[in-house]
Amino acid sequence: MMQSIRQIVRIVRLLSLAFMLFCGIGMSSLAKEGDVLACNKDVMFIFDASGSMSGTDWTNKVPRIDRVRGALAVVLPDVTPARNVGLIVYGPGPYNKCDNIELRLRPGPNSAEIIMEEVRPISPAGRTPLTASVQEAANALSAKEKPGVIVLLTDGEETCGGKPCALASVLKAKSKDLTVHVIGYSLGTDGAGIEGRLDMRCLAEKTGGLYIAVETTDELIAALRKTLACPFLAKSYDTHWPNA
Repeated sequence: MMQSIRQIVRIVRLLSLAFMLFCGIGMSSLAKEGDVLACNKDVMFIFDASGSMSGTDWTNKVPRIDRVRGALAVVLPDVTPARNVGLIVYGPGPYNKCDNIELRLRPGPNSAEIIMEEVRPISPAGRTPLTASVQEAANALSAKEKPGVIVLLTDGEETCGGKPCALASVLKAKSKDLTVHVIGYSLGTDGAGIEGRLDMRCLAEKTGGLYIAVETTDELIAALRKTLACPFLAKSYDTHWPNA
């Protein structure tokens, strides 16, 4: 019953936004024409299941991977009725491996529950192949032929020899219109060095994306909404975006 009520609320919310856009009500605050068209871009979300995601922080003893799962459970039901979202996971499987990158779901409509079913049982184990994961996501989006968006969430820097900034240059040159957003979660003092953070920022900014460093669950939810949602929906959230 509660699930049905939530679905009805989401439908009413989307219909209200559609009516406002159709009538031109508040168009200047909600969207420009390009923002509405950008909602047609498919999204690949890259989920970090590296070994460090099993860790906790001083102020929060819940494992990072559980906090990410909780944040996705909040954000995805509002995003996926309006946008196609797919999933890549890196890190599960054998300990300390770099090649365990898995395409779990290609972008499709109403994918929230499918994505949650995929990420719920994951046990973090491997290393952090950021560069290879982004390339895999670009391939899944057919980025050479059509526009797309990649949202990479990571709690650490590249540890498998890849060059994120160099890949950004390649993607910029060879893709139709690909944007990469990077959410650096709970990097702290050990998650990434200065060079690693600069690489992640470069990966985002060279492709026209956002680099957002977050520490708390609320900041994580805000960053996921900012990067996964259609632009006109993302702008409707009255939230501060840290380090964007």
